[in-house]
Amino acid sequence: MRDDIASIFEQVLNRPVEITDDTDIVEDLGMDSLGVMNFVMAIEDFYDISIPLDRITQVQTVGDLIRAVEELRKGA
Repeated sequence: MRDDIASIFEQVLNRPVEITDDTDIVEDLGMDSLGVMNFVMAIEDFYDISIPLDRITQVQTVGDLIRAVEELRKGA
């Protein structure tokens, strides 16, 4: 899943990225609010899920994002 997420980041940011579970999506990758929303839409499309706004606000790192996507895919 981490490789898929890195690929989506690269598509949204138009540059190569290296991520770990501790990578801060806004600070380390330099994403603004529009970039984050584009990324969230790309994640939703890729995994065929819908991420509620309250859940998005809980996501700060790549690890947070992976856990959120896994839980949403399981229907938790």
